[in-house]
Amino acid sequence: MMYQVLLIDDDKKLAPLLTEYCERYGMQISAQELPSKGLEALKKDQFDAVILDVMLPEMDGFEVCRQIRQFSEIPVIMLTARGEVTDRVVGLEIGADDYLPKPFDPRELVARLNTIIKRKTVAVEKTSVLSFEQLEIDTAVRSVKVEGKAVELTTMEYQLLMLLASNPGKDFSRDDILNQLKGIDTELFSRSVDILVSRLRTKLKPTAPIKTVYGSGYAFVAPSI
Repeated sequence: MMYQVLLIDDDKKLAPLLTEYCERYGMQISAQELPSKGLEALKKDQFDAVILDVMLPEMDGFEVCRQIRQFSEIPVIMLTARGEVTDRVVGLEIGADDYLPKPFDPRELVARLNTIIKRKTVAVEKTSVLSFEQLEIDTAVRSVKVEGKAVELTTMEYQLLMLLASNPGKDFSRDDILNQLKGIDTELFSRSVDILVSRLRTKLKPTAPIKTVYGSGYAFVAPSI
């Protein structure tokens, strides 16, 4: 399995070096120099972790981390050239999972990435029930309840619900959904995603956890409890 890692750092020399090194250990690096582009990529694509520099143009890494935590619990490692204790404390307080002072040994970065990704994976696996307002999903037995009553979903409807509910607040385009779900023929059913979403929404009534993001696609917006 190849882990997908997003690097947000304006050091032009760092990305090629990390890309080459991390590929040896099953990690594919996608690099963005601007925070705005990094946040955009994180909302659009699937990643397993983020490497985030503190010193950035547009906004510093602390602000980027704060914005990430508004819509994602993805593991974040922060890089700091200064290595000051204050930076480390602030980073951890705003939701970073780990930090690494520059310059660093790529082997240590890979080791830390592996640790936080596996930690997150284990935590997700242990949490078999996803609870939202009036909606409960038990991933262990693949059951869904609305207001305490069981709802029968097809395999495709359940896969769509899990895709959206596992990434609350994230915008998924129709192409994103088609690429993530199996069994949909994009050539034969150009509006298959819209039809699938419509069927799922009907079955989840009176809740309305799936929002249409005009010009983009869909997002899961039900508050967790």
